[in-house]
Amino acid sequence: MIGIDLVPERLSRARAHGTIAFDLLEQGKDLVDSVRERTGGRGPDAVIDAVGMEAHGAPVGKLAQTMTGMMPDAVAKKMMTKAGLDRLAALHTAIELVRRGGTISIAGVYGGQADPMPMLKLFDKQIQLRMGQANVKRWIDPLMPLVTDGADPLGVESFATHHVPLSEAPAAYSMFQKKQDGAVKVLFHP
Repeated sequence: MIGIDLVPERLSRARAHGTIAFDLLEQGKDLVDSVRERTGGRGPDAVIDAVGMEAHGAPVGKLAQTMTGMMPDAVAKKMMTKAGLDRLAALHTAIELVRRGGTISIAGVYGGQADPMPMLKLFDKQIQLRMGQANVKRWIDPLMPLVTDGADPLGVESFATHHVPLSEAPAAYSMFQKKQDGAVKVLFHP
């Protein structure tokens, strides 16, 4: 498995679980070549974009998001539904990385209506795109026993970097968003 990130804590955690982890900041423009080298020149069969609209890069998208955030809510909502832009650096990297005929699964959330997409490249590489919101209700019943029976076969307890009561959720989310205190995954306890 190959992982790409720019947060040192997430990179070290991925490596500790056997992932070949590339530091986006170190790799820069060599990233695609480095990944292709690790995949025999083809690129990965499947790429998961779990970044979404808060992706780094794309100064125009960042400016558009910043300006939209300063508008009154009613105007901002209209702006995003008609002319919203996302920062698409992670998605464009996924398109470059995936092999011909491969699959890109988008778990990150994008919301811009005016996002430019390289349709010719998507078509030429015969890329299959899969995306959608998490179908949480569909999976609650089969997954809950795995996380509540105490055995922890999914490694949820050990994967979380922070365990906090639900009452501390706002502070924990802020810590996670600001990448403070090594926060990678937070497990809430009722």
